[in-house]
Amino acid sequence: MSSAKIDPVATRDIEKEHGTPEFAYSSEDLGLAAHEDGVSAAYEAKSRLISEHLQNEIGFGRYQMQLFMLTGLGWAADNIWLQGVAIILPQIELELNPVRVEFATLALYVGLILGASTWGILADLIGRGANNFTTLGALIACMGFGVGGNLPVDGAIFLEFVPQSHQWLLTLLSAWWSLGQLFASLIAWPLIGNFSCTSASDCPKSSNMGWRYTFYTLGGVTLLMWVLRYFVFDLQESPKYLVGKGRDEEAIKVLEHIARVNGKTITLTVEKLRAVSGEDEHTPSAPLTTQQLIKESFSSFSLSHVKPLFSTRRLATNTSIIIMLWGLIGLAYPLFNGFITLYLTTQVADSDTSISTTYRNYTIISVLGVPGSIIACLVVDWTRKDKSAFAMGGRKVTLAVSTALTGVFLFLFTTSKTEAAVLGFSCASGLTQNAMYGVLYAYTPEVFPAPHRGTGDALCSSFNRITGILAPVIKIATTTPTGAAKNGTANGPIFVSASLFIVSALLTLFLPIETAGKAALFTDIYEVR
Repeated sequence: MSSAKIDPVATRDIEKEHGTPEFAYSSEDLGLAAHEDGVSAAYEAKSRLISEHLQNEIGFGRYQMQLFMLTGLGWAADNIWLQGVAIILPQIELELNPVRVEFATLALYVGLILGASTWGILADLIGRGANNFTTLGALIACMGFGVGGNLPVDGAIFLEFVPQSHQWLLTLLSAWWSLGQLFASLIAWPLIGNFSCTSASDCPKSSNMGWRYTFYTLGGVTLLMWVLRYFVFDLQESPKYLVGKGRDEEAIKVLEHIARVNGKTITLTVEKLRAVSGEDEHTPSAPLTTQQLIKESFSSFSLSHVKPLFSTRRLATNTSIIIMLWGLIGLAYPLFNGFITLYLTTQVADSDTSISTTYRNYTIISVLGVPGSIIACLVVDWTRKDKSAFAMGGRKVTLAVSTALTGVFLFLFTTSKTEAAVLGFSCASGLTQNAMYGVLYAYTPEVFPAPHRGTGDALCSSFNRITGILAPVIKIATTTPTGAAKNGTANGPIFVSASLFIVSALLTLFLPIETAGKAALFTDIYEVR
């Protein structure tokens, strides 16, 4: 195995050409640690050089826009099925007569925690034929196992090929999340509204096909997304993976292909790639073994990447609070949204709201959620460019305000006595919580030191899913199977959800690190894992 080391002369030349980037943190916060292994050092040097040319020569163009669509479909699919389960709960309750219909949501979150990328289509194809609640719950868990990895995987793919000056667009991916909910509601409204039974005493399968038709459609669209993602879009192999396997020439060809699609040219050559790592241009380093690449891929989950997140008092405080925020919001969000169709049908006493009206209202709520994601994207981009935005509060205050408003609107929801009030407060909370998630998705990767960002994101995502599994437990504990209050705790789950959002908003104000108005270019050439 080669013992090539990073060439400091080549590195200085690159710094002279492109300049030294600003970071949103002090060097104390970053807590960088160099690789001790020579091959890893060479691999890191090449990776940083690739990122620099991606930023300064290839730029953001046609290829990245297509990639945005590709990864956006993954985000949409994730929420299509999260909302798909919430959508069918009332009709499942009528037909299958479960002890507690909330167990379907519990099964979904079990699957999400185990999230992977292989079960989604299989669950879509099989799950629609369920004839009893136990089978349905098991297959919903499989479906959750499939879609659970979409957000982190698609986010990683997007960041792999997008120049760092445009990584704020990760926030706009949350718009696809909102569109996924909107799509699911538009499908459910006519199908469940027209092909569903209205009474548990007379609800055979033949009279309650609406939720099945909805799953047929959502499953078919998911299959189409899979075809587009894997057969239509020309997704290139990661250049960093290729250099890790010693295939430098192929890595250059991939970069040249992306540049060509964007109408650009690239000056990076195999010779430059090998020079920066201290290798002889005619004698490349030995490729990393599969075991080494796997170790490299999972290195972000090692304790060596957890400790730097708590290396200073300031960074430890910020890391602890942001993980807590993801956990609290991960519980608050499904406590309301995971059962929203149940709330829409039971909130107003003695209401004669039809099934069609319920799903029409749900569609309206979904429509109002889309602008929230766009607002978040505009705020994130604005605070990234305009340093004066820092004085106005930047990302932290934006996150705190949107989170607090979500809690306020949910508290007001519990006071609703009319269908108009229920719809109005639901729409308002839908807009603010999508804005909240959009800012949160932007702030989180920015606020972690770049070399350990993967570990920080993984901790937040995991805690978010783990706390989410408590939502159906709280719903079961505070309401009867019919949705009525238990032990006088009217609107118990919604009170808990609203309170958690308010607590999260207050916690946000204690975050010590603000990224608004500072460069968020975490340029890989200056990163050392």
